Parts: sequence; structure tokens; C-alpha cells
Amino acid sequence: MIWTILLLVQGMLLLFVLVSKRSRSEKEPPLDKGVIPWLGHALEFGRDAAKFLNRMKVKHADVNSSPFMMSVSVSYDAVIEDSVSLDFTRYAQVLMDRIFSLRIPHHNPAVEKALTKQHFEGGSLSCLSSTMHRHLQSLLLQAQRPCHNQTDWNTDGLFSFCYSLLFRAGYLTLFGGELNNNRTDPTNVYEEYRKFDNLLTKMARTTLKPEEKRTAQSVRGRLWELLAPAGLGEGSGSSPWLRDYRHLLQEEGVDEETQRRALLLQLWATQGNVGPAAFWLLGFLLTNPEAMRAVRREFSSISEQDSAQCPLLDRLQHTPVFDSALEETLRLSAAPFITREVVQEKTLQMANGHKYQLRRGDRVCLFPFISPQMDPEIHQEPQRFKYERFLNQDGSVKNDFFKGGRRLKYYTMPWGAGTNGCVGKRFAISSIRQFVYLVLSHLELELCDSEAQMPEVNTSRFGFGMLQPEGDLAIRYKPRHSH
Repeated sequence: MIWTILLLVQGMLLLFVLVSKRSRSEKEPPLDKGVIPWLGHALEFGRDAAKFLNRMKVKHADVNSSPFMMSVSVSYDAVIEDSVSLDFTRYAQVLMDRIFSLRIPHHNPAVEKALTKQHFEGGSLSCLSSTMHRHLQSLLLQAQRPCHNQTDWNTDGLFSFCYSLLFRAGYLTLFGGELNNNRTDPTNVYEEYRKFDNLLTKMARTTLKPEEKRTAQSVRGRLWELLAPAGLGEGSGSSPWLRDYRHLLQEEGVDEETQRRALLLQLWATQGNVGPAAFWLLGFLLTNPEAMRAVRREFSSISEQDSAQCPLLDRLQHTPVFDSALEETLRLSAAPFITREVVQEKTLQMANGHKYQLRRGDRVCLFPFISPQMDPEIHQEPQRFKYERFLNQDGSVKNDFFKGGRRLKYYTMPWGAGTNGCVGKRFAISSIRQFVYLVLSHLELELCDSEAQMPEVNTSRFGFGMLQPEGDLAIRYKPRHSH
């Protein structure tokens, strides 16, 4: 999904200036060139974009820029909803080429988006969620088999546990395949994908070392081969969405090899963020006992309801405590950019009334992780996980957040906004909710070290969807005696 590459919403604005010796005109934001010729601040930005932008924010107050970027507080809709002066497909195509070696000259993102909405909403969503539930149950049962009996513990890293299970269940749901089949077993796909994922940020920034380039080419080729059968008729076991997507590519005249490359893009778009999100959520629950007790209570009440009156998947739609904990998790861990290329000069008006001129050829990028998500004026103690942050005292959903005395339209935006919103949001939330429910209902799950804390984030992942940890969180689990 082309638009998912640039998914996110508000916060800070970045201007990517393509010419390093650019001079600043009177109506443009201030220019911070850095000390390294041509590179400017690029190296520091690549290591830790959030840290760099916070430093620039302190230095330049509301506005800061460099030959590579600028950030300012803005009226987000002025960027998100402008499809005349700002274009999102051009930079998306750059990233598609760098990461996936993919070029689709005549592709129509609007048609693809309409097709995706058709399959990820309404009755089609219910079918997908039901299939996902079945695969999650099966894979969780397999994960318990290494135990010799119900008193033995399995050990694993929480990130590996979450990413592997959700990726494989999602792959079986959307792409098809069979367990224990050398060609289509999702475990083989997952293992190759993780090698690809570990190099993704370097591919996007074109900073691969020679050996890493060879590895990236090899892994991409292997994934293209593994994905080749997906979506080719009902016999492939793929979802109707993937079959229709592949049919769309064929109608657009896309050749077989390019179709395989497009499937790798879809694999990343659909499976690259759900597992990491579940890791952060379960990690925060395991390291915050009060939050874990609150979520368990809510899930227990769901289990005790009369299942004949309402199926489990329907009952799982009403989980305000879990929903608040998930939204708080995403506030702390969703950190992609959303990039636009300026195709005609534009005057951008800031929330503070200032106006700045954008040149044709500039790139504008929103980074909401810094603001609103980590803004202390909007969210008190923004570094802390507070599972009830998005709940009122009466248990209802809290959606009134303020800055400067003004109620905010955007106070956390991990899913995008308006026409740029994530089409697969409901399926992603449903998958995470089902996974956490099944894990907490069927397994005794605990930290190997009861005093362990959440690992630090891998700062090189800023800008690429869900953050990933530096290291892992050791856990142990075994079947529950009753559930």
C-alpha cells in the first residue's frame, strides 16, 4: 500500500531541502546547516531523529531547519489535506525503489485504497478477524507443545514471541500457505523477513555496507520466491483481498516479477507493525502490575459472559480498559514520518500565526511522535506509561486534551488522519486485541526477572512505523490450568 509507507499524522514539520548550499529567503524558515559540508545534520538525524529534532526545537523555538530538514509546529490539516501543492506519491516511489526494488509506473493508489477498504471493513473484516483468531489459537497451541507437562515453563524473548506469532498468523490469514510445507510455511517466510526487516532502515537511507547489500539482495530474492504463489487463485489459500490486489496489478499490466516485489511491499505494510505493537503493550503490562490486573479483570468479565448470546469476537469489541492501554502504548511507540513533496509553491500558516514560504522541490514531513504524542503540555509525564490515560473517571473514553487553553483535534495520531488514515486500522486493533486476550487467557505469562524494565528503543527506527527494542525482555510461559 503506497500510502502506508508514509503513514502518520501531526506534530512536528520537517522540510527536506535538496540543495545543501541553499540560502534562506526572508519568508522561509531559518536554516541550520550543521558543520559537515553537504551532509549537514544527516548523520545525527539517522542515529536518533527524535533526539535531534528536540535539540533543534530548543535551539530555534517553534521553527528549526537544516539543509536536510526543518521542523515547526503547524496546522496539520494544512499539510495532510493538501493534494494540490503537496504530493505523497513521489517520495513513496523513491522508498519503494530503495527498499523493495519496486517500480509500478501506472499504478493508481486511489483504486488500490478503495479495494483495500472493501476487504478490511464491514462483513469482510469480520471474516478476516475470524480467520485470524483461528490461526492465533492454533499457533499458540503449538507454542505450548515444547513443555513436557503443564508444570514446565517455556522461555523466550517477548519481542520474538509476539512478532513471530502475529506475523505467522497474519501471513496465514492474508497470504495463505501451510504449516510444515517447505515452500509456504509462514515460519520460513518470517525468518527471511526478519533479516530483511533488520536492514530496512539502511536500505531506505542508502547506507548499506557492501556485505549488507549482498545480504539484502539475497533476502529480497528469497522472499520474492516464497511469495510467488500468493494470491494466484482460490487454490492458493490467500485472502480475497490479496487475490483482488494481484488481479489489479495484472489489469495494470504489471509483469510477474514486479507482482512478487509488490507482494513484499504488502507483506511489510500488513505485518511489519502489529507484532512490535503487541510487544510494547504486553511489555508495559508485565512491568506495570496495576495495568495488568485491570486488563485481566476486563478480559475475565468477557469470558464469563454467556457465549451463546454473543460470540467472543463481538464481545471483544467492547474493551475500554484494553483500548486505553493500547492507545497509550501507541502514543509511546508509534513514530513514523509522513512525507510530502512540494510540487508548487505554498504558503504554510502555523498555529501561532506565522507564515512560511515553501519552495517547489522541498519535502515536508510530519513527525507527531514529538508533538503531540510526547508533548508534556498535552500529556502529563509523557515518558510514563499510564494505562488509564485515555479513560475518564467513569470509565468512558477520554478525548479532550488541550494545549495553550485550546482543545486539540489531534492529541495522538498513530493511525493517520482523514483521507490519510490507515485503512487496516480496525483489523490491526482486532488482531492485537485477540492476541493479548488469548495469551492472557490461555497462558501463565511472567517476566523471568520480576525486576526487569522495558528495553531501550532502537533509535535508528524513528520514522519507520512502530519502534523496535534494543534487545528483548525475557519471559517464561506455560498453559493455564483453567481459562
